[in-house]
Amino acid sequence: MGFFKLGKKKGGDVEMTEKKADGTPLPPQWTPDAPVWPGSLASARGSTTDVSNSLGGLNGATFLDVKCEVMAQWLHSKQEEKIWTSGEPGEGVLVKKQKGSYAFSPATLIEDGSGLYESVTQLNARCAMTVNTRVLQLFMSARPDRHFIQIHRTLRLQVIPSLNELKHAQRHQSAAFIADTATLLVWEDEPTRLLERAEYIQDALMTMSWKPEPAEEGAVEKNSKKPFIKIEEYEETEEETGEEAPRKIVLWQCIYEAATLALLVGCLGAGWRWIAIEQIQDPNYMRMLFILVVPAQAWLGLFFFQALISDLAQLFGPVGHMERNTKYYSGKAPRRLHRDTFGPLPHVTIQMPVYKEGLRAVIEPTVRSIKQAISTYELQGGTANIFVNDDGMQLISPEEARARQDYYDENSIGWVARPKHNPKPAEGEREFVRRGKFKKASNMNYAMRLSVQVEEQLAGIRRHEQWNNHDEIDAYAVALQQVLDSRDGEAWAAGNIRMGDYILIIDSDTRVPNDCFLEAVSEMEQSPQVAILQYASGVMNVTNSFFENGITFFTNLIYTMIRFAVANGDVAPFVGHNAILRWSAIQNIGYECEQDGWEKWWSESTVSEDFDMALRLQAEGYIVRLGAYKDGGYEEGVSLTVYDELARWEKYAYGCNELIFHPFKDWIFKGPFTKLFRNFVCSNMPLHSKLTIMAYIGTYYALGSSWILTLMNYVIIGLYNGHLDHYYLDSFKIYFSIVIVFSAVGNVALAVLRYRIGECGLIRALWTNLKWIPLLTIFLGGVSMHVSQALVCHFFSIDMQWGATSKEVEDISFWTAALDVLKKFKYTLSFCFAIAAGMVCMAFVVPVDWQIRSLIACFPMGLVVANHVLLPTVLNPQLMTFTW
Repeated sequence: MGFFKLGKKKGGDVEMTEKKADGTPLPPQWTPDAPVWPGSLASARGSTTDVSNSLGGLNGATFLDVKCEVMAQWLHSKQEEKIWTSGEPGEGVLVKKQKGSYAFSPATLIEDGSGLYESVTQLNARCAMTVNTRVLQLFMSARPDRHFIQIHRTLRLQVIPSLNELKHAQRHQSAAFIADTATLLVWEDEPTRLLERAEYIQDALMTMSWKPEPAEEGAVEKNSKKPFIKIEEYEETEEETGEEAPRKIVLWQCIYEAATLALLVGCLGAGWRWIAIEQIQDPNYMRMLFILVVPAQAWLGLFFFQALISDLAQLFGPVGHMERNTKYYSGKAPRRLHRDTFGPLPHVTIQMPVYKEGLRAVIEPTVRSIKQAISTYELQGGTANIFVNDDGMQLISPEEARARQDYYDENSIGWVARPKHNPKPAEGEREFVRRGKFKKASNMNYAMRLSVQVEEQLAGIRRHEQWNNHDEIDAYAVALQQVLDSRDGEAWAAGNIRMGDYILIIDSDTRVPNDCFLEAVSEMEQSPQVAILQYASGVMNVTNSFFENGITFFTNLIYTMIRFAVANGDVAPFVGHNAILRWSAIQNIGYECEQDGWEKWWSESTVSEDFDMALRLQAEGYIVRLGAYKDGGYEEGVSLTVYDELARWEKYAYGCNELIFHPFKDWIFKGPFTKLFRNFVCSNMPLHSKLTIMAYIGTYYALGSSWILTLMNYVIIGLYNGHLDHYYLDSFKIYFSIVIVFSAVGNVALAVLRYRIGECGLIRALWTNLKWIPLLTIFLGGVSMHVSQALVCHFFSIDMQWGATSKEVEDISFWTAALDVLKKFKYTLSFCFAIAAGMVCMAFVVPVDWQIRSLIACFPMGLVVANHVLLPTVLNPQLMTFTW
């Protein structure tokens, strides 16, 4: 159904409204997932030409204008129905048609001299409504001099002197009491939510003033509706000092790592036992050369033995500490700061780097989620701002750029956009370099540097005794313009780009809990040694494809393992998003870039800028902590296509190699190991954490080398089986061990762990784990050549570039998807078919003495070839949907 139904019932009446299941009338249909915002007007008008023409006699008004007019009239009728208006000037409803133009009701609102229309226009809200009731007047008269009114035990709503001050109100509170008229003004992004918010505020006021007796509380809760603003239960701290009690260090991970090393040394020793026996029976000191491969064996095998010990720990070890708070782990939410004791709550900046993601499909839902969290935090007494680092603004079309700018302006979002990458400019163009293989770090550095320059301008201003917030806003506008002028048009920026005490860094496809900022700043204030509070994330699914669901399972598995390891005493990782960063700590580790001389914070010389950041912070004495008490409330998007997931693994492999080794060309002058790796080895990070990180990095080398070693094994076992040293372990035995440890014991252990910590039932957990074994087997078995490609490219200084991960689904036909596979995987598929042909020849064509037919030689090689062929085909949703 469209905006309203243009049809007749049998009785001849026009159907103008819909009804909910309970019979309550709905407003004229205003779809929340397709709100009106400036910049979408052209597309909206273009798609409704026929409809608007059919309406005739509307004085040329567009269909969008009609929708806004009808919505304003409907809301005003509901306002009158609920007796929220007395008919006095300055009361009514406004719905935005485009910037600076609103539909309104009653018709006299724009000329009544109240200034409501002008004030809402300056606020640039999408829609607004006044509420004037006797109850509100009584509350306002009882608190005439307050700057806020308590509407909940933890929430307070702002009071502004008059409508003239509305433009300086805290926008994200979405409501304000107007002192001089004793009314309430509510504004929202969605008109249909205006009524809900207004009702919530009035109900909350009544609940605060007329609290039920203890015997009645159960009945009130039982009959109450779902709260409009969800506030979590918590403890507040009112002590004079906000610091928490010292947290204990857990040593279970040390014990597990010791067992891992013992098992590793034992297995290596068993191999050398065979060498000793053979050396006695058949002396040949060439066997001693096996010692050269021991370091590689130990490194590549470390994760295998670590996984085995971890499986046993999940099955039989303690798990109670996953619900407790320790040095590197928070299993329980902190005691929240009490604003009356600590004064103004810290300011939080939400930093969101974006590229060319869709405004409507990707950015807007994320901003909507953030705004809900900011609204809660502002009602709790805090302040926050959104800071978008838009790396696509100067690359997209002018129409799309204008739409983004209008959207940012409408939602009080500060943003910075830098020029396109242009290292070799043509005549009349300006040179500009976007440094780094992965541009996220340089994008954030550029935006943060602009923010710091604005702060430097503001620091030079002399503030008089009567300096107020209005003066600060005016000074900021001047400072920002001066900084932009100094860039001579290079940088684009607008809105509030100042950095707060803490930074929540998120991706463009993120969802955050409604009530999260107060907990985060409380923990950071109580733990000044914490530089990064990384939250364990859930997954936000965009589609229902089997591949995305499989990657969702794998992502949840990884976060469960991270929670288990960190709760056991390991150092928390920093994954680069869904984390709170202490701005003062980030400033302490700033460095001067050798290429351009600018101060920077994120490393632009490595793909793994998050690991580099965490390591430099820990070298300065800070710690990284994992917050696991939000139950997956922070959500992140995962790869939607096999191409994106492969690119992610390639980027990680490249980044890991980049962290440890210099390219071969630099080994003569700089040595094989990077300064970052040397700093890591010599850092004060616990030894068991270093071993865990090295085991993780080693997995990429194990994956990258697996197809090469399997090919060697095919030749060696196929031609020389029975003549090999007993120290050599063939691929078939290794494959069998991997199946036992990872596919069998690992999945059972994970299911038992999730059952023990109360995440889900045992049978359900087992079934969930088992059903994704085929997908993960094909994927992990088919990434080997791609991972090795990334490692080789770094070693040989071959350039590799990765763009932003796709956030939106692209529907294409089967034949287009097939052509994409052939284009992107032509070398991999050609190599696989060549190997397969070679195996057939070695089995049937060559002389009998050279034939290779044994199972232990052919099976591992055949599995590698099959997985590499199946990866881009069977695991490709665009191909497997068979859309013609």
